Amino acid sequence: STNSVPEALERQRSSGLPKPTEKRSTLTPKATATQELSEADRKLKLETYRQLEDLIKRRSLPRAIAIVEALQSRLSNDPEIRQWQAIIYQQWGRQLIGDRKLTQAKAYLQKALKTDPHNKSLCAEIENDLRRIDSKHP
Repeated sequence: STNSVPEALERQRSSGLPKPTEKRSTLTPKATATQELSEADRKLKLETYRQLEDLIKRRSLPRAIAIVEALQSRLSNDPEIRQWQAIIYQQWGRQLIGDRKLTQAKAYLQKALKTDPHNKSLCAEIENDLRRIDSKHP
C-alpha cells in the first residue's frame, strides 16, 4: 500500500521519531545529505535514537531534549538529528499546552520551527499548535 501523509503522520505520532535514514516518512528531510559518519558516530547515533524513542514513550521529554541537544552539538551537520530535535521540541510544547504553560509551550514550538524550518509537515502541525495557544491565550 502507498503511504499517505495522514498515515505517515500517524506513524510519527505513535512511534515517536522517524528511524535513521527512513525514506518513507514524510517527516524525513527530502534532501538527506548522508554525511559520512565514523563507525563510532554511527553507533552513537543509533543508540541515542533508541534511547530517545524510549524517553518519548515514557514522556520524559526534558531528558530527551538534553540528550538530543548533546547529540546535535556533536553531529551538528546531520539533518536527521535536527529533525528529531524539532519533533521533541514540538512534543514538549504540546505537553506544556496540556499543562496550561502556554508561554513556555509557545517558546518550544517556535524553537521547533527554527530547528527544522524546511520540514513542511512538521511546520504545519506546529502552526496549528500555535493557533491553539493563541485561541486559549490571546
